[in-house]
Amino acid sequence: MEVVAVILKILLVLVCIGMIVLVMMQEGNENGLSSSIAGGMSETSFAAKNSGRTKEGQLKKYTRILLAAFMVIALVLNIIG
Repeated sequence: MEVVAVILKILLVLVCIGMIVLVMMQEGNENGLSSSIAGGMSETSFAAKNSGRTKEGQLKKYTRILLAAFMVIALVLNIIG
């Protein structure tokens, strides 16, 4: 069981480093209040429909995947320990 815990800890560190890199690569959302007043990007616009295909959309998707992996690994490590 020690070997599994060590492997999971190493995997957790790698996931953390990956999350840090992905978050740092994302652009900031500086729209703030002006976007909510002006309406921002509507749900029916071309950009809203294809936002998952952009680089920013891909980064968000991979960040969510790594976040889910982080939570699962942390939960398993807590159960093992």
